[in-house]
Amino acid sequence: MAEKTLAGKTVQVDDEGFLVNPDDWTEDMAPELAKEIGIDELTDKHWEVIRFMRKDFAEKGQIPSIRRMKNAGGIPTKDLYAMFPEGPAKKAAYIAGLGKPHGCV
Repeated sequence: MAEKTLAGKTVQVDDEGFLVNPDDWTEDMAPELAKEIGIDELTDKHWEVIRFMRKDFAEKGQIPSIRRMKNAGGIPTKDLYAMFPEGPAKKAAYIAGLGKPHGCV
């Protein structure tokens, strides 16, 4: 396993940079993770998605799909693609410190 330092904390990451242990994540890491994948600033809407994903993951034990974010989280699919272009589930999970969602290439 590789390691990297985010917000002053060393964490283990997989080959694609996803955190191995979601419990290692802190909100201070999110802006750094976002910049790594080309998102320069996290807006309140970004945080709404990130916090929904973390809460849903904690409750359900799996990373929410785009459909679940839309239906249970109330976040329109169009907004997800605008905030997280070219793969909203994968990019949002990355920033939220979760693993790579199933079905993502």
